Amino acid sequence: MHKIITISRQFGSGGRTVGKMVAAALNLPCYDQDIIEKVAKSSGLAKEYIAEHGESKGYGGWLGNVFASSNSNYGMVNNSDIIWITQREIILDLAKQGPCVFVGRCADYILRDSAELIKVFIYADRRKRAERIVQVYGESGVAIEKRIKNKDKHRAAYYKFYTETEWGSPENYSVCLNSGELGIEECVNIIAEIYKNK
Repeated sequence: MHKIITISRQFGSGGRTVGKMVAAALNLPCYDQDIIEKVAKSSGLAKEYIAEHGESKGYGGWLGNVFASSNSNYGMVNNSDIIWITQREIILDLAKQGPCVFVGRCADYILRDSAELIKVFIYADRRKRAERIVQVYGESGVAIEKRIKNKDKHRAAYYKFYTETEWGSPENYSVCLNSGELGIEECVNIIAEIYKNK
């Protein structure tokens, strides 16, 4: 099985940047926003819609819905479920192609039996995250604290719905790193060393 790094992250923690920098340091492909394009092409849903609703949970039990009807490819699932099913297939396919880095998308759960995983969770305190959202993401004129709370809430609900496990719970990861305390570059160095020595 290929050795793969998955990066889960709190909003504003810099996890996406960490993932890209780790991939560059190890000369590995990094799959993040480009998965949205692949899902859009495969599902027929607009990229903008997927970007906005890609971390929204479905309704009821998604697995049960898949088998609820044999009249279509997707049964009675809604758009959130279609995104999940398509995304899962794409992630599994990409993982077969070789070592890589995945950012978000529940890749740690999806690949749990398909790859040798280094599962990383990046977090930081709310003050540091708020600073990054303003300074790096360029967001201003919005209620930053509320946005952080809502984003984390949606990610946790999405993760719980599709994986039945707790997002951000330490026992679900190989390593949890505080980017606010360690800094982005040190997080990258730590993950790269773990990858090299695993």
